Amino acid sequence: MPPPRRRDVRASRQDGAYPRPQLVRDAWADLCGRWDFAFGPARDPDAVPTFNRVIAVPFPPESPASGIGDPGYHPVVWYRRVVGAAELDDAGGRGPGRRELLQFGAVDQVADVWLDGHHVGHHDGGQTPFTCDITAALGPGEAHELVVRVQDDPHDDSLPRGKQDWRERPHAIWYHRTTGIWQPVWLETVPAEHVEELALTPDVPAGAVDLEARLSATTDPDLTLGVRIEHDGELLAEQSTRALRRDVRLRLDLARQRNGQEYEELLWSPEHPTLLDVTVEVLRRGRAVDVVRSYTGLRSVAATGHRFLLNDRPYLVRAVLAQGYWPQSHLAAPSAAALRREVELIKALGFNAARVHQKAEDPRFLYWADRLGLLVWGETANASAFDARAVAHLTAEWTALVRRDRSHPCVVTWVPLNESWGAPHAAHVPAQRHYGLALAHLTRALDPTRPVVSNDGWEHTDSDIWTVHDYTPDGAELRARYGTPAAIAEMLDGLGPAGRRMRLTGEPDRGQPVMLTELGGVSLAPAGDPDAWGYSTARDAADLRARLAEIFGAVHACAPLAGWCYTQLADTAQETNGLLTAAREPKLPLSEVRVMVTGGGGGDDGGGGGDGGGGGGGGGDGGGGGGAAASRSGDR
Repeated sequence: MPPPRRRDVRASRQDGAYPRPQLVRDAWADLCGRWDFAFGPARDPDAVPTFNRVIAVPFPPESPASGIGDPGYHPVVWYRRVVGAAELDDAGGRGPGRRELLQFGAVDQVADVWLDGHHVGHHDGGQTPFTCDITAALGPGEAHELVVRVQDDPHDDSLPRGKQDWRERPHAIWYHRTTGIWQPVWLETVPAEHVEELALTPDVPAGAVDLEARLSATTDPDLTLGVRIEHDGELLAEQSTRALRRDVRLRLDLARQRNGQEYEELLWSPEHPTLLDVTVEVLRRGRAVDVVRSYTGLRSVAATGHRFLLNDRPYLVRAVLAQGYWPQSHLAAPSAAALRREVELIKALGFNAARVHQKAEDPRFLYWADRLGLLVWGETANASAFDARAVAHLTAEWTALVRRDRSHPCVVTWVPLNESWGAPHAAHVPAQRHYGLALAHLTRALDPTRPVVSNDGWEHTDSDIWTVHDYTPDGAELRARYGTPAAIAEMLDGLGPAGRRMRLTGEPDRGQPVMLTELGGVSLAPAGDPDAWGYSTARDAADLRARLAEIFGAVHACAPLAGWCYTQLADTAQETNGLLTAAREPKLPLSEVRVMVTGGGGGDDGGGGGDGGGGGGGGGDGGGGGGAAASRSGDR
């Protein structure tokens, strides 16, 4: 058996290509690229069609990047490729006692997988990863046929599809659909006893990290789990324990963090994105049989005293709405490098946070947010209808997503619902209010360390942050509505700007901060575009500059606000209210926007992140110092 290809690199400094950045193995085979493809008959989804086309995976067939570029209704699609000896060798090689695992980042919506005619996997959930153990189906030959069928009914309004349009052509704020494989596919070979899942939770006041690992099996009483935490080569903690059960828990105390005069030097923040490397080994009688690499960041978040707290200090959230949509590849990122550039551009514009909207973003985007320093609001796609199937779909998918992303230090807030999507009559139907309450409680049960927004924008049931959506372009109106605690309290007790009740359950105030999580939305459309859409429209670049200055000036003047989120980062389909074009070109100089976003201070870190990264075409505009001191003092 040839030795596996090695990629020995710290997880905190990986290049962003590996699809699962917080559970990294040295050997893996990338299965993206050319696959055979066919549309299947909707009336007979079991009928295998003739594979008469070629698709570029992981781009959805609706997108130009896929090579198919057919945005019509296609509820059944099929994929096929050959897995050969080269891929198996890259994945780590075959051998006695080893398992071959086929990994999918995300496939929308229902996937079935066959290898050499054997059914090896089924998964329902368009945004969540899944694994197929193909060991038993993998025969002795050197060429193996891999087939994937995906079913995704575009008219099923119980499915959590987010911004994917149910009409044939995109309209208003809805976009082309993303069907089938849209995140990476890869192969890895592991020992029978290996790490399946890993979660890392910092406890900043205690100076500790809690680790949870789920193992594939514990058939050997001699198995132990060993863990090391390091920073720039310095060993911070090391511990091992007997793996008596599949679920293993450890608390690692970081002795260095006991020094109250320097413990802040290791804390993570957008201004100081320090990451700690974590190595986890499964050992049998002291010999490593499985090794995975991960990372964590020491940071705490809270919403109390009417402020958002990062590392126990008030922190003003300056966010931008990021749809994660590209004209050539739709919800799939056009490349791994594009995900890094997206984070760099957000920081270059002066924002310290992104509200990833109606999408569970590619984990590699979260890696770059961790590494370069960007807060992220964890959101998901919602359904458009309320029924038992919609509840079951979203509850299952949301549970999997919280588990997938809970170890990322960048993720600071969970948002299961937006604007009552999937619960359109929550104000009048008790079952829909119970749905919102249940999602909030479920989220806190899965992760009690982050604030939860039960329903972003209005009709809150049980939120740790009161969030409001307000697209008035009038700075005076914004100041009047959010400039005093009394004005905000009056709004929260009644109707919001959209004419919807702000709170549904009458729960007492517990010091929730208030954030304006959608505002702006000023369109600057290309000349002659009849389908261009926005919440308000600028005539030209000069008018856009004036409108942005008015909006950002107003929210900076509203001291009671704990944060805000501008709509949006980039033009998306016919929605032309981005600060960037769909091709990620700035409509105004980045430095000008940065001054407005930061309130004239130029920002905290120059937009390039914590390791000298550039600004994606302008990352240094506006400069600014920051560093560790900025992370300690916060913005306000």
